[in-house]
Amino acid sequence: MKWIRKQAPHLRQGEQAEQWACDYLLQQGLLLIEKNYHCKRGEIDLVMQDHNSLVFIEVRYRKNQLFGGALESITTSKQHKLRLSAEHYLQHHAHNSYSRFDVIAISGTAPQPQINWIQNAF
Repeated sequence: MKWIRKQAPHLRQGEQAEQWACDYLLQQGLLLIEKNYHCKRGEIDLVMQDHNSLVFIEVRYRKNQLFGGALESITTSKQHKLRLSAEHYLQHHAHNSYSRFDVIAISGTAPQPQINWIQNAF
């Protein structure tokens, strides 16, 4: 008998938001390198190439502003974890170009979520 593990609704929403962000950035001309890069230090939602830049992208989603917006949810602690994860990525993957951190803040719902792309966010 095969067990089917149900995924929590917030995880499904997070995956959907990451897919919206990826699709949006692909339309903007970026190239997807990796999704959900994991290491002991943390996770990077998307790693993409933008011309000569390697871009580490954090995707944040808020259906509404009730508990603060998507951008406000990126604390200094979260930024620190992202930096450590990016350092780990760079140490284990050959890459000789400039890198940056972008944020995709998404609000609303399908079919028309609002996407805000902040380049060089921190």
